[in-house]
Formats: sequence, C-alpha cells, structure tokens
Amino acid sequence: MSRATPLGDDVFISRKSLLARAKGRVGTASHPSAAPPRVSKQDRHRAEQVLEERDRLIRHTIAARSLETHFQPIVNLRSGAAVGAEALSRFPHGPVRPPDVWFADAASVGLGIELELTALDVALEQLHRLPTALYLSLNASVETLVSERFRATMAGAPAERIVLELTEHTPVTDYAAFDRAIGELRSNGVRLAVDDAGSGFSSFSHILNLRPDIIKLDIALTRGIDRDPARQALGRALLNFGLEAYRTTVVAEGIETAGELETLRSLGCPIGQGFILGRPSRSVDRRLVYPTPIPRRTPGPSPRAVTV
Repeated sequence: MSRATPLGDDVFISRKSLLARAKGRVGTASHPSAAPPRVSKQDRHRAEQVLEERDRLIRHTIAARSLETHFQPIVNLRSGAAVGAEALSRFPHGPVRPPDVWFADAASVGLGIELELTALDVALEQLHRLPTALYLSLNASVETLVSERFRATMAGAPAERIVLELTEHTPVTDYAAFDRAIGELRSNGVRLAVDDAGSGFSSFSHILNLRPDIIKLDIALTRGIDRDPARQALGRALLNFGLEAYRTTVVAEGIETAGELETLRSLGCPIGQGFILGRPSRSVDRRLVYPTPIPRRTPGPSPRAVTV
C-alpha cells in the first residue's frame, strides 16, 4: 500500500475540525482582531455532504475489501535479481483517484487506521503470490503501527519475510513508545525500513532513534541524480552513513532512467526500486532480471556485500 507520494495519513481530522476549516482561514497574521469570514449555510451544508459521502465511500470500501495489492520488485543492483517487493494498494472499484488521496480521505473522516489495516490484511493474504525467497514491504503510518489492531493483523504472518516501511513524512513524537509498540515484532524477525530518506523528517537523528534495518532513499533524491552533482554528493553521504557507519541496507526508490540506475550503481547503492527495474503487478518472478540487460557498472571499488 505504498504511498508513492506521502499519504499524509498521520493527520486525523474530525468532522468538526474539517468544517471549521471550511468556514475560512482567519487572517490573524496581519489583523489579529479580524473576525473569521462568514460562511453561508449552503456552503456548510455542502461541506457536510462531502464528508458524509466520503465517509460512506470509505466505509463501503473497507467492508467490501474492494482494493487490490500490486507488487513492485525491489532489486539487487549488482545482479539484477529481485530480493523483495513493496505492496501497493489499488482501488479499482471506486472513483478514479491516486491511492494517497484515498488514504488521506479516510484519515479526514477518522477512518485512516481502518483503511490501512484493511490494505495490510489484503496484502498479507496475497503473500503467496511472491516467491518464498522474497520479502514483502508494507507501508504503515505511526498511528497504525502502534495500535493494538495492527499487532492482531500481523499475527501469524511470517516475520522473517516482512518489512515495515515508515514514511519519514510521518513524525514520531515518542520514540520510546514507538519502540515498545513494535519491539516484539522486531524481536521475532520483522524488519523496519525508514522511507523517503533525504526529505521530510528524514534527519540522521531520526534514523538513529528509529534504528531501522533498511534506509530507503527518497525519489526526490534519486530523480535526476545522474545530472546533478549536489544530489550525487547527498546520495554518497547517505550511502556512506547507511552502509559504512550504520551498517544497514540502503534502497534507492524511484529509479526510472538508465542514467539514474548507472549513477546509483557507481555510487555503490546495493538495492533499488523503480519503473526501469519493474512496474507494479499482481506478482513478481524472482527468476527475472530487472532490467534486461542491466547496464554495466562503472569500474571502481565494488560495494560491500549486503544482506537483505
């Protein structure tokens, strides 16, 4: 259920607060005493209708489990073989809108956790579509990961094959509480990945506090890295930090061109994900090599061995 773009589902907005927003923003910056603009009954009624329809649609989607899981391969950039796959939610039976909008809409009516848990459950049901050697990467917000219902959803899942992706656009306000909430899962073999490294809340201290098993470089860093020395410098720094100092696995997301792929390989990035390596589909074949043929690596020191 990956957020190809950040979901923003860490923000749970009640109906009351959303309606308050509909009444207009108060211009207190320049006029502290200014009264908020008045909103007509008709506009308030429309806002209520939008929320009611959104609530109805999300509840129906959850009850009917009318969403699908597609898998995008996560690839060893040295061999070109798939090592895992990220679960991406698709909503084929509702209004055409990006998945991140679905999850944001669910959060806006207080159903964000419920929709995430449904997506996670559907993804775990489809795990049999992946070869047993591949791991499954699941996206979840902080609120979902610390909930009791999440642990119930994960009960019985093969821990050694599960990676939990926490987007770095989602702040963790209490690292100790977060660690306690998922500590048992991690001790059983579930791995934690920090998504979107290089953006949002992705600071070195954030990574150190979370102690992830996998660091995923943000698409904003990957995009055009072959043409931008500044991106290359930042990418090299994050790779050195992750691979050498922190001794974890690093995955570059959003690789779309041969130039981006070759540059990341030359920088020593061990694992990658993106359209050039494989588009989301209902299954992933580990025997395939992504892409075919994979560009040759620029001569130089080989990246250190990586365990995935």
